[in-house]
Amino acid sequence: MAAPAPPPPNPVPIAYQANTSAAVPDWLNKGDNAWQMVSATLVGLQSVPGLVILYGSVVKKKWAVNSAFMALYAFAAVVLCWVTWAYRMSFGDKLLPFWGKASPALGQKFLIKQAVLPETTHHYKNHTVETPTATPFYPMASMVWFQCVFAAITLILLAGSVLGRMNFRAWMMFVPLWLTFSYTVGAFSLWGGGFLFHWGVMDYSGGYVIHLSSGIAGLTTAYWCERDEFGSVVFSGAAILESQRESERTIN
Repeated sequence: MAAPAPPPPNPVPIAYQANTSAAVPDWLNKGDNAWQMVSATLVGLQSVPGLVILYGSVVKKKWAVNSAFMALYAFAAVVLCWVTWAYRMSFGDKLLPFWGKASPALGQKFLIKQAVLPETTHHYKNHTVETPTATPFYPMASMVWFQCVFAAITLILLAGSVLGRMNFRAWMMFVPLWLTFSYTVGAFSLWGGGFLFHWGVMDYSGGYVIHLSSGIAGLTTAYWCERDEFGSVVFSGAAILESQRESERTIN
């Protein structure tokens, strides 16, 4: 009697296999997932309370609360918009070469499955794979939150250019609109499987998606907003901040 065929090999390396509980999937690595969450937390702390305190302390006393709440509101609003529609527009299935399909990222089945980037597999005309997908050893929930804090800090960096210039009600409308029609375009094009992603353009630390987009948007917004005696300081300060961050990115 022939011996039974051996089981198929596990595609996950032995060092990464869970083997701790039947409830833990084979692909989940707790170390990778923990570091992903720690990294997201560190970025989130730069925004809240980091930039909230900074913005409330660099302006005149009469603008302190308004400036601090601009940063706090931006973070909170981005979180809601991100899980409702913006994550899928940035990292979901392809709608256009520079945009993903808008849909919620809140379902349990979606959040607990293994992370996959990009979600849409692109093929050449001869049906061969153009760019292979990446499957890190942590769930989609970690990826959604990790990318959320980067989207939030992008809007908060932009806020530094309009402190003392923009009405808070206008800022409340500006945040979801800019996130939807600007940030998601850059994120999908470079990170989420868009045309720049498949051209081989690399953006490891957000130099284009985060710093360049927030810097240019802040410069443009500050130019068109009403000027005041504090405006020139904020205007030049935003430019210095973006230049410093770009220098740090180049060094790293």
